[in-house]
Amino acid sequence: MCSDGKRRGGGRHFTVIGMTDEREVWFPPQVRDAIAAGRVFSGGKRHHEIVASLLPEGAQWIDITVPLEAVFQQYEGHPEVVVFASGDPLFFGIANTLRREFPEAEMTVFPSFNSLQMLAHRMELPYADLCTVSLTGRPWAAFDRALIQGQRLIGALTDRSKTPALIARRMLDYGYDNYRMTVGECLGNRDAERVRSFASLEEAASAEYTFPNCLILEQTRLRTHPFGLPEKDFELLDGRVNMITKMPFRLLTLSQLDLSRRKSFWDVGFCTGSVSIEARLQFPHLQITSFEIREAGRALMEANARKFGAPGIDVHIGDFLEADLSALPAPDAVFIGGHGGRLEAMLRRLDPVLLPGGVIVFNAVSEQSQQLFRDGIAALGRRITGEMRVAVNQFNPITILKAE
Repeated sequence: MCSDGKRRGGGRHFTVIGMTDEREVWFPPQVRDAIAAGRVFSGGKRHHEIVASLLPEGAQWIDITVPLEAVFQQYEGHPEVVVFASGDPLFFGIANTLRREFPEAEMTVFPSFNSLQMLAHRMELPYADLCTVSLTGRPWAAFDRALIQGQRLIGALTDRSKTPALIARRMLDYGYDNYRMTVGECLGNRDAERVRSFASLEEAASAEYTFPNCLILEQTRLRTHPFGLPEKDFELLDGRVNMITKMPFRLLTLSQLDLSRRKSFWDVGFCTGSVSIEARLQFPHLQITSFEIREAGRALMEANARKFGAPGIDVHIGDFLEADLSALPAPDAVFIGGHGGRLEAMLRRLDPVLLPGGVIVFNAVSEQSQQLFRDGIAALGRRITGEMRVAVNQFNPITILKAE
């Protein structure tokens, strides 16, 4: 939406034309008529090179470059704009952006095959079950989720920074070597098109690629995540087994957080990262933000996340009471795994950022810590809505307290 909050686009019309990288471009008559009737055109530099000879005399061209807000301001001065885009403009494309920025505008879309469709065609791959994600100017979240979920086929749109080589290296870092990668470069350009299937992700990680490109991952074997990670498999803080939330307590804690319907989870005092990692693997849709005061926690979280295949956890090292929380996604679920004797102060810090309907869970190992949590929650005007006392084998009983 435009910065002044007004709804853009009233009385404006966009014609959005999808195209491939084929240099001898062919458009159906309806599209040629739209081009002939146009006066203001827009697209990337690559699009302009291809269609320049088709534009009417005196045509004005607006390059699509970042920041996009400057492009949209140029659009404001024209009631009709013809926009060229790669592939299907409604598939992670400019048509979606225009609809968001100019909600009052009318739009006509002429799609072409998107690049992932073209790559599947080259591979003769039935792609009805393809899980598609875009890494074009986007974070890793959707891609990581597809890996953790074990999607059989994953199609990814890349950009100049998130290249096939970087994607392959990230997959190897987190143990997802159970996929075969096929990369399509300059698809539709008969002079430059190249499709390569790699024997291994190591080979894909060392290759060089021409942009634009996209890739398809085919699962070669299933990688499973157990429901409940054994604490003996974690890298521990100074080898101290008592510094990790034991598996039964961990799973009961996650059940109290009700993470299947949450969006943003904060793990405060993560230590080895066991709760964050378990949550990441069982609920890969979550945004997980994890805090730990000890610098040693950084290496522990990295080692354990890689070991168990849990990419995408946002780690913050330092004193939680002094951390800048303003830019972080507000939580609707919080687990306090460590408080260093400052539980009441932590609760006061969490209270204003916890989203409506959010929940805080705390595992009390003593009557004193249990009472501190009860008193702190009462002081905030919140209430205890769940309590569970659990003992496993030789471990001391733990009371799992839930506040809403």
